[in-house]
Amino acid sequence: MSVRWFKCGIAVLLACVCVPLAAQERQDYPARPVRFVIPVPPGGGADLLARIVGQKLSEHWGQTVVIDNRGGASGTIAVNLAANAAPDGHTIVMGLIASITIAPTLTKVPYDPVKDLAPITMLAVAQNILVVHPSLPAASVKELIALMKSRPTQYHYASAGNGTSPHLSAELFKVMTGVSMIHVPYKGAGPALIDLTGGRVQIYFGSLPSTMPSVKSGKLRVLAVSGARRSPVAPELPTVSEAGVPGFESMQWYGVMAPAKTPARILDKLNRDLVQVLDRPDVRQPLLGRGFEVVANGRAEFGRFVRAEIAKWAKVIKQAGIRAD
Repeated sequence: MSVRWFKCGIAVLLACVCVPLAAQERQDYPARPVRFVIPVPPGGGADLLARIVGQKLSEHWGQTVVIDNRGGASGTIAVNLAANAAPDGHTIVMGLIASITIAPTLTKVPYDPVKDLAPITMLAVAQNILVVHPSLPAASVKELIALMKSRPTQYHYASAGNGTSPHLSAELFKVMTGVSMIHVPYKGAGPALIDLTGGRVQIYFGSLPSTMPSVKSGKLRVLAVSGARRSPVAPELPTVSEAGVPGFESMQWYGVMAPAKTPARILDKLNRDLVQVLDRPDVRQPLLGRGFEVVANGRAEFGRFVRAEIAKWAKVIKQAGIRAD
């Protein structure tokens, strides 16, 4: 009897110790404001997404999420900053196709996107849309191709920077159609849209979330979406493939990553909390309305996706002969 009571006493003691420890583990992160590094200037689709998610994450934690915009160099400045930050979960970064899967193939970057960063979750994907300035006499993809072929090198296309998705989309368009147009890179979607709506450049493959407002206001004309299928946000728009360039496909994706040595328990908590935030109707519906398709996957799944994207775009860059300007 005494042995049995002794064992019960030990079990009770362990429970009393473990419960506070478990509670402490849940409460010790985040212990201070979390910096969310965004590799674009304010105003683009990634910035919009980060601010919506960051605000709800801050409410969920009762801790401030500070949006830190670090544009330039195709997002590599921001990613390198995050890769070298303290691996304690208090610095996270938005991973984009440009800085994670394209730039490491196009140029020499100071980080390895697989070895130096830990995937947390993909937040969402968004289609690019092919838009032109209203002064351009082209109301369809076929008319745009014909116009550019009749006046080679006369037209300029904007991008959010060398090696970004808008850049690669336009270069892929050039290769698949045989047209000529001059690349004008900007430090993010915001500056690119300012010059585009001002008529200083004429053509742009911009993310649907950041570009559609300029279409709705009449400042730009949209010709098509860039995905393999029509967007649920704008189902009336044809794909570039449907509109005259069979097989054309280009999408933007937005994920969250942390320094590689961040403890697994913190990465798991980040994943759980982000997925929970993204599942909220007051987050999911506004994002869909702005052109984002929410994903919210697991750490392992997101990691596999990143590795597959690196291989995919490396092949495209090589086949198309694309070089960073």
